[in-house]
Amino acid sequence: MALNFDLTEEQNLTRHAVRDFAEKEIAPLADELDEKEEFSVGLTQKMGELGLLGCFVPEKYGGSNMGYISYIIAVEELARVDGSQAATIAAGNSLGIGPIYYFGNEKQKKEWLPRLCSGKILAAFGLTEPNAGSDAGRSQTRAELRGDNWVINGSKIFITNAANPMTGAVIVQAITGMKEDGKRELSCLLVPKDAPGFTGREMKKKMMWRASNTGELFFEDCLVPRGNLLGERGDGFHQMLSTLDGGRLSIGAMGLGGAQGAFEMALNYANTRVQFGRPISSFQVNAFKLADMALEIELARNLLYKACWLRENDRPFSKEAAMAKLYCSEVMYRCVNHAVQLHGGYGLMKEYKIERFYRDQKLLEIGEGTSEIQRIVIARKIGVAGRAI
Repeated sequence: MALNFDLTEEQNLTRHAVRDFAEKEIAPLADELDEKEEFSVGLTQKMGELGLLGCFVPEKYGGSNMGYISYIIAVEELARVDGSQAATIAAGNSLGIGPIYYFGNEKQKKEWLPRLCSGKILAAFGLTEPNAGSDAGRSQTRAELRGDNWVINGSKIFITNAANPMTGAVIVQAITGMKEDGKRELSCLLVPKDAPGFTGREMKKKMMWRASNTGELFFEDCLVPRGNLLGERGDGFHQMLSTLDGGRLSIGAMGLGGAQGAFEMALNYANTRVQFGRPISSFQVNAFKLADMALEIELARNLLYKACWLRENDRPFSKEAAMAKLYCSEVMYRCVNHAVQLHGGYGLMKEYKIERFYRDQKLLEIGEGTSEIQRIVIARKIGVAGRAI
C-alpha cells in the first residue's frame, strides 16, 4: 500500500461537522458551564444525535461506525473548543461503550449499546480506587458469586461520566477470587445505575474539566445478576489494559485538539497585540514560540493518526498509543504554557479562554495512565531489560 497522508472525504466531513457544532453550540456555553461546574445533558444529547457516541460500533448495535480515525478527529475538534465536552465523548466511547462492544456477549450488546450509542444514557469504567491509581491491578473492590448474583463491596474514585443524570451503568473491575498460582482473579461486571447497594456521588471543586462529570462509586453488598459478568471470569485485567490502550488514543486527541486551540488563540492575540509600535508576534522571541507550537502540533497529529490507523487496521498499537498519549498531552502543556505567556497578564484572567485551557491540560498527564506510566509502557515495548518500574 502506498504511503498516503490524505484523509478520506468522510473523515474531512467529520472534522468540518464537529468543528461547526463545537463553535456554534459548545463555545457560547463553555465558560459558563466551567464556572458553574455543570454537566450539560443538553449538549451531551446533541453530541449523541450527531453520532459522536458509538463511533466505532456497527450500525446493527446503533453505532455510527465512522471508524477510529474519524472518532479521534471528532474528539480533537471538541477539545479545540472545550476539554470538558471532549472528555464526556472520549470517556463515553473508549471507557463506557468500548468494553461492552469488545468484551460483552450478544445479549449485553443488544441490551446496552443502542441506548449508549444514541446518547440516551452514558456508561463509565470503574477502575481507579482511593489506594489503587497507577497500580490498578491492586484494586480492593471485591465481588463474590452467591447463587445467581454477584455481591460487590468496595469503592471507586475519579470516574468520568459515573454520577450524572445520564449515567445508566458502570463497568466495575473487581476481585472475584484467587487463581491457582496465588494471584488475584480480576473480572469486570456491568452494574446498572439502579442496582441495589450501588451509589454514585458527584465530585466537585475540580481544577479542570469542570463541566465534565466525575464521580465516586460505592458498593455496599451491591447485587447484580450472574449474567452481568463482562466476558470470561478472570479476564478483567486483560480487559482493563485493552480498554486503556483505546482510551489513550482519545486522551491523545484531547491533547492535540487542546494544543491546536491554544495555538490559534496565541497566534491571533500575538498578531493583534501591539507593543513598542508593532505586533508582538513580530518579535523573534515570540515568533519562535509560535513556530515551535506549530511544529509540535504537526508532529503530534502524525503520531496520533498513525496509532489510530494501526488500530483501525487491526495491527498492534499499544506502544504507539502510549507514545501518542504521552506526546500529545505534553505538547498541549508546552503550547498552553507558551500561549499564556504570549497573552501576558490577560492570560491569567477568566475572560480569556486560554486560562481554562491551561487548567484543563493538566489532567491529560495524569488520567488514563500518568506520563510516568506511559514511559514505563514504552520502555517495556522497546525491549528495555527488566521491568523498568
